Formats: sequence, C-alpha cells, structure tokens
Amino acid sequence: MQTITHHGRRTAYEVSDRGGDGAPVLFVHGSGGTRRLWKSQSRLSDDRPVVTLDLSGHGESDDIDADPGYESLSAYADDVLAVAEETDASVVVGNSLGGAVVMHLLLERDHDFDGAVLAGTGAKLAVLDDLREWLADDFERAIEFLHDEDRLFHDPDPRLEELSIQGMRACGRAVTERDFLTCHEFDVRDEVARIDVPTLCLVGEYDYLTPPHYHEFLAERIDDCELTIVEEAAHLAMLERPDAFNAAVSGFCERVGE
Repeated sequence: MQTITHHGRRTAYEVSDRGGDGAPVLFVHGSGGTRRLWKSQSRLSDDRPVVTLDLSGHGESDDIDADPGYESLSAYADDVLAVAEETDASVVVGNSLGGAVVMHLLLERDHDFDGAVLAGTGAKLAVLDDLREWLADDFERAIEFLHDEDRLFHDPDPRLEELSIQGMRACGRAVTERDFLTCHEFDVRDEVARIDVPTLCLVGEYDYLTPPHYHEFLAERIDDCELTIVEEAAHLAMLERPDAFNAAVSGFCERVGE
C-alpha cells in the first residue's frame, strides 16, 4: 500500500504491476467498499499497471468532514484525481458510486483521461426510501437487503458475499450512509452528452440496483460509447464474473491506447 497526501488528508492506494507495457488503469470502488473489491482485476497487471484506491473514509484512507451529496462527491473526486496524477493513470474505471465520481471528473475537472469505464452505475442513482431508512436506523437490515439476490450479486461464491459483507461492516454505517445519500442526490442526465472521451458502459445482466437500461441511456447519449453486458452477474460483476469483466476492460484499454 502507498499513500498520497492532498487537501490535508492521506489517500491510500495500491499498484499491481507485473511488467506490462500498457498505460495504467485506475479502479474506483462504490458505496461502502474499498480497493479490495477489485482484487480480481490485479490479473490485468500482466498487461498494464492496475491502480486501486480507498476513497476518503474507506479502508485505510483518512476521512473527510463533508455533507452527503455534491460536497462528498467532490471530495471523492479529489482523491481519484490525486492518485491518477501520481500514477499517470490514463483510463479510469468506476463502479456504482465510483461511476458517479468518474462522471463528475469527466464533466467538471480538467484532466485528460484517454478513456473511462462506467460499471454498474447511472446518470441518476436514486436510492429506495426503505434502504435510506435502514442505513440510518438498521444497518444490518440494509446490508441484508443489499445482499439479497440480484442486487450486489446474482449467484455468488459465499466467500465473495462474505468479503462484501465484512467490508461494508468495516467501512461502517456513517460512511456507507453518506455514500448512498450522495448517490441519491446524483443526477447528470442532462449533462452526460458532454462527456467527450471514449467510454465503455459495463453492467451485470441481473443488476437490479443499476439495471442495464441505465447503461443503455448512457450509451445513447455519450458520443463515443459502447455497451457490454456481463452475463450471469449482478452489481458487483467485477467480483462475480471477473474473467468477462476483465476481458471487456482489457479490450477497451487496448482500443483507446492504440
């Protein structure tokens, strides 16, 4: 693990590099997650350095004092931008909340990425009323709901499900609630057409939280955008079907790097 200090806080990140000569790719986790959710993407480091980070308040990164919504989203974007600049990452991949962070960067920050992957996300990320209530008052019920069938997973290996559950508990109720409330306020449906880098939309076939039609909307409005559906997977397709997920990301990175 490495850290970079910016805006008065430390952001933890990790680089997996097995000698590939491709440009680095940076992965951004979603609500209540950490960089460990990208463990299967380290396989891509045979071809290019793979960078993963913990957003503020997650994993081993310092927390922030920020309200949910735009303030938190902007702070998370600062984390990603600091790591991207430190590692020369040219492609950025965001899952769920991480996808919102990536879209924020593409729309509001001055950084030239070669491409972006929007995985299990959407231009609007409304969160169910019940889930918001459980995140406030019954964290274990919220975790149980998220791990019901076809939400985070379709048909997971129990070890993967436990990894996700324990990671969310370690992240804690307050930070996880902040993440989901930030998602709930996120809405760039009228702006995504301004994204002007090559983009891949990548979604699990059975993703109930951010279903395929969210990604169809993005693919229709972003000028240079392709859509790939990962079969037999839900929201965390990168864990549940890593081979298919990695093949899509690798092919995209190769195309934008040509």
